[in-house]
Amino acid sequence: MAGKWFDEMEVGQVFHHPIRRTLTETDNILFTSMTHNPAQLHLDADYCAKETEFGRPLINSYFTLGLVVGISVGDTTLGTAVANLGTDKVRFLKPLFPGDTIHVETEILELRPSKSRPMQGIVVFEHRAFNQDGVLVCTLQRTGLQHKKPKET
Repeated sequence: MAGKWFDEMEVGQVFHHPIRRTLTETDNILFTSMTHNPAQLHLDADYCAKETEFGRPLINSYFTLGLVVGISVGDTTLGTAVANLGTDKVRFLKPLFPGDTIHVETEILELRPSKSRPMQGIVVFEHRAFNQDGVLVCTLQRTGLQHKKPKET
């Protein structure tokens, strides 16, 4: 499904993304290793069992962040985005573990035409991720530069 043009978006519009994703131990190990994050909280099951309140490795929060945004792309910005301008107010509210399944919803918080780019606009999205039990686990705001719908000739 293609993303939405700037002109097709409305403040308050909510997207309930159909893609759900079960997080795996392999996801966690690969992402953590590829990003050179040696934190025991993500890689060392023995350490987590003996030394943490969680008892098992946590999913790397930056994997969660990327996945939350990625799940939203098909319904919001696929083929219509110019660029990401920033990410703000990132909150990891509950831990995620291998075997958890997340789903995401996105709300449009703000729309404003670009002053310097007449065929583009600025969008502020709020992404919210929930685990399989409906518990809110992550929120973030993302600001993007979005194309307006091309004028037909």
